[in-house]
Amino acid sequence: MSSNELGSSTSPYLRQHADNPVAWKQWGEAAFAEARERDVPVFLSVGYSACHWCHVMAHESFEDAATAAYLNEHFVNVKVDREERPDVDAIYMEATVAMTGRGGWPMSVFLTPAGEPFFCGTYFPADARHGMASFRQVLESLTDAWRGKREQIDGIGKSVVEQLGAKQQPAGGAIDAAVLERAAAVLKVDFDPVDAGFGQAPKFPPSMVLDFLLRHHRRTGSEDALAMVEATCERMARGGMYDQLAGGFARYSVDKQWIVPHFEKMLYDNALLLDVYTHWWAVSGSPLAERVAVETADFLLAELLTPEGGFASALDADTEGEEGRYYVWTPDELRSVLGADDGAWVIELCDVSGTFEHGTSVLQLRRDPDDAERWSKVRGLLLEARARRTYPGRDDKVVAAWNGLAITALTRAGLVLDKPSYVEAAARAASLIRDVHVDASGRLHRTSRDGVVGSAHGVLEDYAAYGQACLTLLAATDDAGWLTLAKALLDRVLEQFVADGSFFDTAADAEQLAWRPQDPTDNASPSGVSLAAEAFTTLASVTGEARYSEAAEQALAASAALAARAPRFAGRALAVAEMLQAGPLEIAIVGAQSEELARVAVAHAPWGTAVVRGIPGSGVPLLAGRDLVGGRAAAYVCQKFTCKLPVVLPEDLRAELTAAR
Repeated sequence: MSSNELGSSTSPYLRQHADNPVAWKQWGEAAFAEARERDVPVFLSVGYSACHWCHVMAHESFEDAATAAYLNEHFVNVKVDREERPDVDAIYMEATVAMTGRGGWPMSVFLTPAGEPFFCGTYFPADARHGMASFRQVLESLTDAWRGKREQIDGIGKSVVEQLGAKQQPAGGAIDAAVLERAAAVLKVDFDPVDAGFGQAPKFPPSMVLDFLLRHHRRTGSEDALAMVEATCERMARGGMYDQLAGGFARYSVDKQWIVPHFEKMLYDNALLLDVYTHWWAVSGSPLAERVAVETADFLLAELLTPEGGFASALDADTEGEEGRYYVWTPDELRSVLGADDGAWVIELCDVSGTFEHGTSVLQLRRDPDDAERWSKVRGLLLEARARRTYPGRDDKVVAAWNGLAITALTRAGLVLDKPSYVEAAARAASLIRDVHVDASGRLHRTSRDGVVGSAHGVLEDYAAYGQACLTLLAATDDAGWLTLAKALLDRVLEQFVADGSFFDTAADAEQLAWRPQDPTDNASPSGVSLAAEAFTTLASVTGEARYSEAAEQALAASAALAARAPRFAGRALAVAEMLQAGPLEIAIVGAQSEELARVAVAHAPWGTAVVRGIPGSGVPLLAGRDLVGGRAAAYVCQKFTCKLPVVLPEDLRAELTAAR
């Protein structure tokens, strides 16, 4: 039996387990070869760095010498970072949900040496409680079954693979105007009229649904759609899920009132929400929208930016073994830092009434302070005091897909809010992905850490999100190289990720798993196929090539049935369909000193419209034949490359785009 092999991993999550007495292996053929040689099952444990219950199970079981000895004797033990290998996570989560009716992390799956799942679960406690068997009891039962009921176990594994591997994306369908209208109506029924958001606790930030509703409002004028967005965005931003001191959103709210968060902060959540609040500001001019957009972007740059210029994946929920310790306050702590008067003011203003555990509270800001200068002062003092606490652990691996989302959001926010530093950060991150993650063959790798690329190949969401990011940068720079790169990546998607009319989440030349995953669900982050629909729509707008429009339609069709049945889980697909219903438009901007035209174009065209800046002859098809007007920068509003007369004044461009709605 081998020793623990996680110390050489580039994944911070795997490295957290490098000192466990469990003889962990990384995912790969070597682990399954050992299982075949020893004739033992594989124990697959899947989690991620910021996962609270992953840390709990690790402490209770994986750090326990007796449990580790039993695991090492009877199993080959494999640790997977779900953020590094979303393909492995996806297929075994599908099996876990199919076999148990629920899923989550840590995910605990027991496999035959052929990779076939025969028993699945999530967190198992060290001691039996609340009707749950202890982890040791589970291990002993499975060991007995492996010895005495092997034929039955092999049959279960084969049956699961056959049934789940046979599932395909539903064929055909379109997300037309009627589907969009019906989706908005269904969302109104699901909307919480008291506390905003959708459904019951726990409440996750519905960023993609809000994006769809904003686009739907802009196209149709629906006041209901805008009202759902405004109420939800306000409640999220004023509650405890939002960090009232440093900006940035936690993963979700454990209650329906958005008071107590699950404290981990994820890059993808904050990138998606940055885009939503920027869009909300572009629609409404809301001061709250602007403040939250700026603070969220500043959080990304201050706390998730890596030395290499990319964005780290997450901040942990726990410090010093306690969830939320870094973020919560007692009344005594506030009075100690701020003094009696300011302490009392903040206690009342931020509802410090024991909203969390052990008399602590998460700071809320249910109304704007009546004294902005005073709030700014106490906020600074509280940040200084908080900085003396133990900082949450940071998962500093750079994920291509999530950096793509951040690049797109920062580029738009930088243009719309007139924050050039955001655009500069976006371009640096895009350059890191280009220089480190894209290899000589044109293949995109999913992760890097400290500038060293990981071994995991990119999945569909990586290619699509980063491809879209490169295309979004065309609005902010005159570097046509971003188009060349996006085109190469998306051409590879057509070559490697599409088969028999369906988009798959893994490439044809990637490692062959027990079955090939494909999932159109927009859940915590957009699905690969929804991102592909967006990226191909943008690429078609920039190049005019019909094959990219056809690819966008094909990708969107994968989500049509889901969008009609359960719109809460098809938010990005619905948003892309809204853009198509609104045109789609293309905006070509030529000439130097065109920043203000670009700002107006991004803010006032349908959100996500392809906007390209540059000079004629730069190699960008949308710019071909577009000339300056009287020596001045000019904007051309086009549809399928047929353009209206150019305009040179930002106010004229705004009027034209407003009239086009």
